Amino acid sequence: MDRSGRVRPFLRRRLIAVCTATVLAVPGLAALSSAARAADADLARNGGFESGLDSWTCTVASTVNSPVRSGGSALKATPAGSDYAQCSQTVTVKPDSQYTLSGYVRGSYVYLGASGTGTTDVSTWTQSATDWQRLTTTFRTGASTTRVTIYTHGWYGTGTYYADDLSLVGPGVDAGQPPAAPTGLAVGTVTSSSVALSWSGVAGATGYAVYRDGVKVQTVTGTSATVSGLSASTAYSFQVAATNDAGESAKSATVTATTSAGSGGGSSDLPAHALVGYLHASFANGAGYTRMADVPGSWDVIDLAFGEPTSTTSGDIRFTRCPVTECPTVESDADFKAAIKAKQAAGKKVLISIGGQNGQVQLTTTAARDTFVSSVSKIIDTYGLDGLDIDFEGHSLSLDASDTNFKSPTTPVIVNLISALKTLKAKYGSKFVLSMAPETFFVQLGYQYYGTGKWGGQDPRAGAYLPVIYALRDDLTLLHVQDYNSGSIMGLDNQYHSMGGADFHIAMTDMLLTGFPVAGDANNVFPPLRPDQIAIGMPASTNAGNGYVPPTEVNKALDCLTKKTNCGSYATHGTWPGLRGLMTWSINWDRYGSWEFQKNFDGYFG
Repeated sequence: MDRSGRVRPFLRRRLIAVCTATVLAVPGLAALSSAARAADADLARNGGFESGLDSWTCTVASTVNSPVRSGGSALKATPAGSDYAQCSQTVTVKPDSQYTLSGYVRGSYVYLGASGTGTTDVSTWTQSATDWQRLTTTFRTGASTTRVTIYTHGWYGTGTYYADDLSLVGPGVDAGQPPAAPTGLAVGTVTSSSVALSWSGVAGATGYAVYRDGVKVQTVTGTSATVSGLSASTAYSFQVAATNDAGESAKSATVTATTSAGSGGGSSDLPAHALVGYLHASFANGAGYTRMADVPGSWDVIDLAFGEPTSTTSGDIRFTRCPVTECPTVESDADFKAAIKAKQAAGKKVLISIGGQNGQVQLTTTAARDTFVSSVSKIIDTYGLDGLDIDFEGHSLSLDASDTNFKSPTTPVIVNLISALKTLKAKYGSKFVLSMAPETFFVQLGYQYYGTGKWGGQDPRAGAYLPVIYALRDDLTLLHVQDYNSGSIMGLDNQYHSMGGADFHIAMTDMLLTGFPVAGDANNVFPPLRPDQIAIGMPASTNAGNGYVPPTEVNKALDCLTKKTNCGSYATHGTWPGLRGLMTWSINWDRYGSWEFQKNFDGYFG
């Protein structure tokens, strides 16, 4: 190993070759004869990739019609960066049985292997295959092994590889009978764009297929699902079928639901994919001051940072522009207002952002609530702004010990904030842009913890934004959680995810678009938001905050969430081409970094 702890590629190849040779030499692990026993079968599904990537889970791959070894399709995958482009499939096998894994590959350093065998996991590889080359290896399953994962992958930075006609030959397993049809299908929370469903579990089922108007739209492993991406004021019918290795059951009885009309949360004339950024308008730091007129036209939403309270509990919000002593190039108020109007004439939205790291806001009383409404309105009217961004951090929001239901909050700072925001939305109408930029601690952490917990002792801020988001979900234009300056957060796969790569953004965003039980309570589910309400929050550069990811990782996250390609270890629960876009802290830091974030956004979305 080198000092980074990575195995050098040439050592890895020698190690794999030695291990493979050792496995094949062990008594009892001899390869099957070419005439497979009568009970043997090919257990790999879609091994020729004739049905696209169906049955395969790939980090980054596609199917092509040239080159192919047989049929009309083959797998094409290109390793990049730290990803070696693995495609895998989990297969049901018989314990204590012999299997042969084989396939045809092209390219440099192509691997074929099996893991989870219960004995010795195996792998074989070729250093160079300029034409189709057959790889084969064998293994014996453990005494209690019933599932094995087969895979193929390339190697770091060695170029594209192809695979075709993969097979796993060995004793088949009697799949038995498909499960019975589910019962108890019921409709839960209905919004303008989603319907939550639940049903009773079925013995022997390993998963469930959800049908909308007779078309399969989703598969899940649990007994609930939320179907999103629906049209407002529209009636839909739903059914559910149970699945296992033997197939799919008959469909359940049909239930119907009609989506609500909504109240304009997404009707603010934003482009299909929007770039959102914060502009340091009241202070300067290492990024320097950027004049409003100098913000490039790529930025669709400009959040003025920040409006801050005169005291934590006053509710009296003031927006003071950066003084010339701190920002020597600051423009006059007249030029600032004129630049805002010019941005708006070009279709851009300019908001006042309240809070930030230093602007703690606690609306502990109704008097503070009313002062908040009047003072924020004054800022909006003075500068002719399009709306409001809530960036409450630190100790602005926390939950009383007795406040345990995000759908019916009782904590004054929560209740008063919800009331204030609804008042502002009603005052300015459906075109009023309302956005929120909470930290992961206040949102996704709610999957594990909510407030002080049933037995106390937890941080009362955990999940504290959830009741605000839920109450304003039909008024909310954008939610862009800060996927930075964050600790590790558990995703819906019950694994912890950390900043610094595409997986963190994929897992955190999937939670918002899929919904999740709060504090592990399956009867208290935070429902998904619409994809057009979601932008992913990222730092513009390493200077801007912890959790910076380079453009390649940004694009991986976007590919996975909008196309279900280029995904990593986290398996999303859907595909959302209507994802609104990206948010960054900040426009100033992006300018400092030669506009890397903006240029990548423009290049990706065109």
